[in-house]
Amino acid sequence: MVTAEVWRLVTPDGEVGIPDALPDWDYRMDLHLRRRVTVDLQRARGASGLPPDTALMLAVVWTATGSSLRGPARHLRLPQAGTASVDLDVELRGADLGGLLLLDTALVLAERRTDGRPSSPRRAGSVLWSDQEALRLQGDAPQFPMAVIDFAHTSFPDDAAWHLQITGGMESATMGALLLLVNARNTVTSGAFENAGNPRTVDRIVLSAVYADTARILVEHALNQEDFTDDCDYADDSLGSTLLSLFDQLFPDQSIVDIRLRRRQSPSLFASDLQAAVKIFEVS
Repeated sequence: MVTAEVWRLVTPDGEVGIPDALPDWDYRMDLHLRRRVTVDLQRARGASGLPPDTALMLAVVWTATGSSLRGPARHLRLPQAGTASVDLDVELRGADLGGLLLLDTALVLAERRTDGRPSSPRRAGSVLWSDQEALRLQGDAPQFPMAVIDFAHTSFPDDAAWHLQITGGMESATMGALLLLVNARNTVTSGAFENAGNPRTVDRIVLSAVYADTARILVEHALNQEDFTDDCDYADDSLGSTLLSLFDQLFPDQSIVDIRLRRRQSPSLFASDLQAAVKIFEVS
C-alpha cells in the first residue's frame, strides 16, 4: 500500500541518511530533509473500504520537544489513480527546533466522505497509514535559544564573547528561561556558531569553551538554590528538570548535597572537576 524510503539529511556535501543524533547542531542551523514515498492508490482505498474516487493526501508534521512547537511541514494531494511516487522536501528553521525532532508522515483523507462502508474512515484528515522518525538535536550539551547581537548596544562589556542569560524560577520552561547571547563583535565566537553544522578545529575549540562556561554557570546557578536537591520533582522541559539532567550527565553517581559541599570547601578543585566533566577541548 505505502512504501516509504528513509529520511535523508541534505548537507553542503550531499545527502546522507538521517542519523540518530546531530551532536554539533545549534539553533542557527536550519534542517533540510527529503524522502520519497510511493502509494498504491487502489490498494490504499480498498484496504480502507473507500470508494475509488476518494481524494487522498500525504502530510508531514514536525514536533520539537525542546521548543514545544509543532507544525505542518508538507501536504500534497495525490492523483486519483495508479501509483503515486512523491518526493517530500522539508525545510525547518533551527530557531523553532530543539530536543527531539519528530517527523510524522501520514496518508490521510483529503476530504470528508459520507458514502464509504460504515467502518471506513469518513472525516477529512483521517489517517490511513503513518510512520514516525526521530532525530535528536541535543547531543551531550544542553541546547537553548541563542542570539548574536552587538554587545556595544547592551549593558554587557563590549569585549565579552558571550553571555548566558537566566530568568525565571526552576519551574519556568527551559526555552523561555535561558538565552545564550553571542557578541557579534567577536568574530571568532560568532563564526564558530555559524559553522556549527560543519565546524573546523578552531570552531570546535570555541564551541567547547562556550559549552564549558555555560555548563559552569548552570551548575553554579543550581547549587546556589538551597532547595535544589536530588529529591526535587520538576515538570518535563522545565529549567529545574534540565538542570537535574545536566547534573546526572556531568556528575553520575554523585549526590547534589556532596557536589554542593565540595564546591564550598574547595572551589578550585571543584572547578577542575567541572572541566573534566565537560571534557573541555576534546575536539576529535
